[in-house]
Formats: sequence, C-alpha cells, structure tokens
Amino acid sequence: MNPNNLKYSKNHEWIGSPNEKNETYVGITFFAQNELGDIVYLDIENSIIGKIIKTENSFGTIEAVKTVSDLFMPVSGYILAINNKLLSQPELINESPYDKGWILQIKILEFKEYDKLMSSKEYEKYITYRNPTK
Repeated sequence: MNPNNLKYSKNHEWIGSPNEKNETYVGITFFAQNELGDIVYLDIENSIIGKIIKTENSFGTIEAVKTVSDLFMPVSGYILAINNKLLSQPELINESPYDKGWILQIKILEFKEYDKLMSSKEYEKYITYRNPTK
C-alpha cells in the first residue's frame, strides 16, 4: 500500500526520492488521509514558497470533516511550490495521496534527515504497531 520508492515520517508524511537537483515532493500517507477521513480544506500560505522550513516544523494545516491537523516537514527543505490544485480540490489527497495529492515540492537541504526516515516496510511496521487493530 505504501510505495517502496518513498520515505516516511512518524508524522505520516511521505517524501519522494530526490532528483539530481535534490528536488522532490512531499505529501501525507494513505494511512494519514484514511485516519482523517474526507479532506475538505488545506491551509497553506503561498508565502512559504521560497522559504526554508526545518524538519518537523509545521507548514500548514489540513482539515477533514472530523478534525484539523498540522502538516509537518519530514526534512529541512526549501519550498519550491505548493500543489495549487488542492486548494480547489482537497479531495485529491483522499483519492490519490501518492500521486495527484502531493502537497509541496521542495529542495532537500539535509540528507542526514532524509536518510533517517522510514522505508515503506519500516513505516508499515510503525503504523501496525501504533494501531494493532488495523
């Protein structure tokens, strides 16, 4: 269920493999969107584009029918873009969390942080351990 080519954080964000320019995408996992339920709103300020956000700092919030949750950076990164489609179609995160539902495009600044993130197998164990009934 969790793609093998991604890395995962304990806050349930995923990050793609960086390209030759150290650029990649960030989003929330299938598990996270499933726990949140129907996503109705994403609150991310355009002013973060061009800024550096450190690992585990919040870069916005995601609102579902049930709750509002902070979104956290899985690694320190320079923000290149926000997926503007999500502003009018936040349900894309529910429908396609690893493809059309990406949230940020970033340039990775700290590869030590990237290397410490979980593989898909480790993340699967993490969510199973935290939620044994799943």
